[in-house]
Amino acid sequence: MTAPSLRSVRLSGQVLILDADDTLWENNVIFERVIDDYLDWIAHPTLERAAVREILDDIERANAVSHGYGTKVFLHSLGECFEKLRERPATAAERARIEELASALINHEVELIPGVAETLGELGSRHELMLLTKGDREEQQRKIDASGVAHHFREVHIVPEKHVEVYRGLASARMLVPESTWMIGNSPKSDIRPARAAGMNAVFIPNAHTWVLEHDELDDADERVLTLGSFRELVRHF
Repeated sequence: MTAPSLRSVRLSGQVLILDADDTLWENNVIFERVIDDYLDWIAHPTLERAAVREILDDIERANAVSHGYGTKVFLHSLGECFEKLRERPATAAERARIEELASALINHEVELIPGVAETLGELGSRHELMLLTKGDREEQQRKIDASGVAHHFREVHIVPEKHVEVYRGLASARMLVPESTWMIGNSPKSDIRPARAAGMNAVFIPNAHTWVLEHDELDDADERVLTLGSFRELVRHF
């Protein structure tokens, strides 16, 4: 089947699979605020702030592979970073301080990105919407429930990781036609590249606060990737 032209994708009855964190609601910006406070608190006597952040990024990268994503893993990474920098385990008081610094994450209420609610309503009147998000199942479900937009989606899928086999498996299980299926998200690594590798189209909506571990290169010449400046712009194309 010939790939659809991005100039004429505003057709009814397509399948739109949407990412959640940093696509529907802000997520990583909350983590970044916690990290800023953490770096202020842990201030190393010889290492510059950027060097400490690099150590934390490396720890997070390793823990994401071993333990997945979410607030619990993030707290573990902050504690592990402390031990590496201080060359000793954290005391009970220090562990409590780390948890206090991360309280904004633990108690954070979901804040939708502007335009999401009304845009989902309009898209859902013309297309079949599905939600695909990765992370800790309980934590992600809590955010989905709190978002107030779950009713727009025919199906919700929470997976530990988003790679090409997840997209292929979803397409196979739900008998989706890749050429008329679109993955919409902010992450080149988790949303765009694996969806394209599975034969789907993709819509890239950059978020200034996307986690550094989700960054990746995209092929500017790929005509089946549509890049938009905001979530609201989806209604112009779909």
